[in-house]
Amino acid sequence: MFNSQAPAPEDLPTSGQLFRSTVLAAAAAAAILVAVVLPSEYGIDPTGAGSALGLTEMGEIKTQLSEEAERDRQLDQNNAATPVMGQEPQQGSSLLQRIIREFGVSSAYAQEIRRDELSLTLQPGEGAEIKLVMAKGAKANYVWTANGSKVNFDKHGDGNGESISYEKGRGVAEDSGVLEAAFDGNHGWFWRNRTSEAVTVTLKTDGAYSDVKRMM
Repeated sequence: MFNSQAPAPEDLPTSGQLFRSTVLAAAAAAAILVAVVLPSEYGIDPTGAGSALGLTEMGEIKTQLSEEAERDRQLDQNNAATPVMGQEPQQGSSLLQRIIREFGVSSAYAQEIRRDELSLTLQPGEGAEIKLVMAKGAKANYVWTANGSKVNFDKHGDGNGESISYEKGRGVAEDSGVLEAAFDGNHGWFWRNRTSEAVTVTLKTDGAYSDVKRMM
């Protein structure tokens, strides 16, 4: 076994060189923070570099959607949910409840019977929310469209002290996919109209949920 030769003292960096390297590294990190991180995450652009790189708009989108989601959660806590107008109870729901109580059928399985379509009109600046009542692990197919216009949206869930944000978007014309509940509770979409004209959003859902409601 051979031991490597220790470097000569004159080959080691001096204290001054180490200090300068530390200062340069700190300056580089500060520059990245100011020019990239602040604009892209918070929409703060003190140098103007974020606007030139297209990062400031990204940060503004994130900040705006976070604020809207927070207002939405506060509304959920302070106001009771009301059923969607025009929605009739699904035939056979009482029978399903009896099956769940008497035979212990899982709620996620028993819920897989719903199919709904509903529309809501948002005036300029107005927001609205639709939630599906889902058990943990339940899935629902969905498709929504702004009918030729665009809206901001936040797909999220809440219930039993838990909350989650699945996806956010700004200036989106439509979206589709599968919503899988991360926990028992309400899961759905918040839309806000940032255009200068009224926008009608149409939502179609199909899958494992026990109720659909518009949140106040």
